[in-house]
Amino acid sequence: MKNVVLMPVYNSADYLKVLIDKIIKLDIEVVVVDDGSSDASAEIALKTKVKLLRHASNKGKGAAIRTGIEYLTNLDYEFVIIMDSDGQHESEEINNFINRYNQTKAPVIVGNRMADTEQMPFLRKATNKCMSGIISKICHQCIPDSQCGFRLIKKTVFDDIDLKSSNYEIESEILIKASRKGYKIDFVPISTVYREEKSYINPFVDTFRFTKLLFNIYLHK
Repeated sequence: MKNVVLMPVYNSADYLKVLIDKIIKLDIEVVVVDDGSSDASAEIALKTKVKLLRHASNKGKGAAIRTGIEYLTNLDYEFVIIMDSDGQHESEEINNFINRYNQTKAPVIVGNRMADTEQMPFLRKATNKCMSGIISKICHQCIPDSQCGFRLIKKTVFDDIDLKSSNYEIESEILIKASRKGYKIDFVPISTVYREEKSYINPFVDTFRFTKLLFNIYLHK
């Protein structure tokens, strides 16, 4: 079976080419979902050996992930590694996820940045700790870094859950719905990398979306 990296992309032209080249050298296929970028992200991806999917307009990170998962549904792969395209995730750490999976066979493995949060902005760190505590209680599993977008997920998990979110709350939705289906969630330490790129996360708006997600999950359980 093939292993795949799924990369939602929005205005990541500064980092995309280098990141894709590094991943391809690991002999892993790459699926890029350009979420209506206004920069040259899509054009850069077109010049590389990736599968490019495109949104005509910006729909949100969650919508981009769902587009990628839908494309992968009928393909033969064991797991997908989801990672951001803005330089916050180190391609060299992909093998850490694969090694962890080979050791434990855990169907969901999430990157854990919380062992070293010196570079993490205070508001983001506080929001992450709060959300991770709530999600840990909901999932009945210890989840130290629920908001990390760098994760390995086995294909059977996506075959078993129905994702609805269009924005950053999809990261919480995956964990909650996977845990409700009985899947174990494991973690692997990763680096905390913050550059000078613009963050599209709004702690207040995304906290509201997170609360709405919880309400909808409980309403339809």
